Amino acid sequence: MQMNDYIELVNEKLDEYIQIEYPENIFKSMKYTVMLPGKRLRPVMCLETCRMLGGEIEDAIPTACAIEMLHAQTLIHDDLPCMDNDDFRRGKPSNHKVFGEAIAVLSGDALLTYAPSVITKYSKNLPPSVLIRVLNEYFQFAGVRGVIAGQVVDIESEGKLCHSEIDSESVNANKKVLEYIHTHKTSDLFQLAMRTGAIIAGADDEKIASVTEFAKIFGLAFQIADDILDEVSTFEQMGKTLGKDKEEGKLTYVSLYGLDEAKCKLSCLFEKCCDIMKKQNMESEIFPNMIKKINERVGI
Repeated sequence: MQMNDYIELVNEKLDEYIQIEYPENIFKSMKYTVMLPGKRLRPVMCLETCRMLGGEIEDAIPTACAIEMLHAQTLIHDDLPCMDNDDFRRGKPSNHKVFGEAIAVLSGDALLTYAPSVITKYSKNLPPSVLIRVLNEYFQFAGVRGVIAGQVVDIESEGKLCHSEIDSESVNANKKVLEYIHTHKTSDLFQLAMRTGAIIAGADDEKIASVTEFAKIFGLAFQIADDILDEVSTFEQMGKTLGKDKEEGKLTYVSLYGLDEAKCKLSCLFEKCCDIMKKQNMESEIFPNMIKKINERVGI
């Protein structure tokens, strides 16, 4: 399957899995952000990992869609005034601008629990042992040691982190905090996607470890690209408010390393991803194309 085929499949299933019922406003709010146009990288990576490792794509569809719902949940909460306070997401008004802050908070909460119920309801072909493993992965990466941990440290670090002109000890501390934030806030969902795809495919521990390493590195590279685009892109290209991180004193890869070094770091990480694929004989057109398109967007 090609990238667009995966995206169409995911969009079709997401639309099917979230039906509008009473109380309508909460389901409309959930569906609004889930169905915003996007690249669907995480569910595509779940499906492609499953296929690449010998599994059936159909068996991974509920999990892939649940991961996209979880991703939408993080976006809804991330945009709230008490978090990053952003009025736009993917070129459209943020959830709280359409439905109000209270419904947006509840919508994010609802998606956090609705997503795993999609896995249990629609994963008809997965044996109980595999289903439990997939759910454990979801709860680990969605929870207090996963995405939430990254968001907490991101909030606590805002305006408090020193930048690169200070002493080396502080710079090293900044690097560790920055990697922690983006490993959990960004990379964890990519790890969840590829690990669950591998588990559903019945991959062995070595393959799961390899895709985990790939996903972690890919996620960090993806965040670096996002930080670069926040500096050099436009609202029309990104669909969200740009420059907010700099205004709020947040530490980013660009503020810590500079634009040129951030691009260099991005290239090095993607090279590592390609090396992992070669070493593990992972045959896929999808992952190299993702890397190529991200590089093109940032001008590499």
